[in-house]
Amino acid sequence: MSETLAFVKQLISRPSVTPDDADCQQLIASRLSAIGFECQSMNQGEVSNLWARRNQHGPLFTFAGHTDVVPSGPEESWRHPPFTPTIDGDLLYGRGAADMKGSIAAMITACERFVNEHPDHNGSIAFLITSDEEGPAIDGTVRVVETLEARGEKIDWCLVGEPTSSESLGDTVKNGRRGSLNGKLTIYGSQGHVAYPQFALNPVHLALPVLDELSFIEWDEGNEFFPPTTFQISNIHAGSGAKNVIPGEVEVWFNFRYSPEVSHSQLRYRVEEILDEYELNCSLEWSLSAEPYLSTTAELFDATQKAVHEVMGYLPEVNCGGGSSDGRFIAPTGAQVIELGPINATIHKVDECISVTELDTLSRLYQRILERLLL
Repeated sequence: MSETLAFVKQLISRPSVTPDDADCQQLIASRLSAIGFECQSMNQGEVSNLWARRNQHGPLFTFAGHTDVVPSGPEESWRHPPFTPTIDGDLLYGRGAADMKGSIAAMITACERFVNEHPDHNGSIAFLITSDEEGPAIDGTVRVVETLEARGEKIDWCLVGEPTSSESLGDTVKNGRRGSLNGKLTIYGSQGHVAYPQFALNPVHLALPVLDELSFIEWDEGNEFFPPTTFQISNIHAGSGAKNVIPGEVEVWFNFRYSPEVSHSQLRYRVEEILDEYELNCSLEWSLSAEPYLSTTAELFDATQKAVHEVMGYLPEVNCGGGSSDGRFIAPTGAQVIELGPINATIHKVDECISVTELDTLSRLYQRILERLLL
């Protein structure tokens, strides 16, 4: 059994459902301490954060990741128990196998080999690990970054191990992410009996035309890295629970995943402008989860592309689709950020899994990136 496989099995066996770290970071710190890293816990409330660094001179290369996982869902639906790592053929099953304990294990073993082969390497290596990526992301990476900024500790290059690959390992890397803007729209009507609609005002009926318009607007065209901004309704709730009652209000939750071609303030303004045109009695609450970021093509980007080509034999596609990641907290400090990780087909699903062979290849990819940047 390879070192990477053995370590990821240890991590999966710990049910670290967000924000619980289940002592995963202790295992990580133990491995890193053995090769010269100084490990510091930066816990905040229920969240565990680890900052580990080897050397104190620049440039600083940082691996970023998270030990928390989403809930497993009904365990009886899994082929194998979600927190009992199980190999079936070339696949390792378990919650977090792909998102992202596999990446963390590959980072650790890549770093161990690199340090053992090149103990006097240039620059510094760090790990930024949190247990608050799948949750609110309030007390995790953002808090560590705030601490680093306050003491003048700057990350130059950051590789986030999110599962970016689509069909084969390394076929897709991300050098940025879209912003995420949430809205909660409440439209008020007048409750009444369904048999006497003339004495009521159905807010669901009022909502349909405006939601239809919002759903088909072209907010922007995206650009070479970002797909167009999308508006998606995630939840609609109305009704008293009775079949014969017109509700008094309807609540609609929606989300924008938006590109840098439009700002969150522009999106808010346009939505509010449309609502005004319909003259609805309504309220609207906004919450900004993430702003978009883009790392310009530079040393990390170049090293990652070349490493994928050398190890895998092809160049990766570069795009900024998908959800958000903790890279959004690191990029604003001036760091170059790239995301590269395993195939994402099973993340957050029942029977999440990762290729055993892919684990060792990912570790070699990470090591090659270190060699290109720090030798």
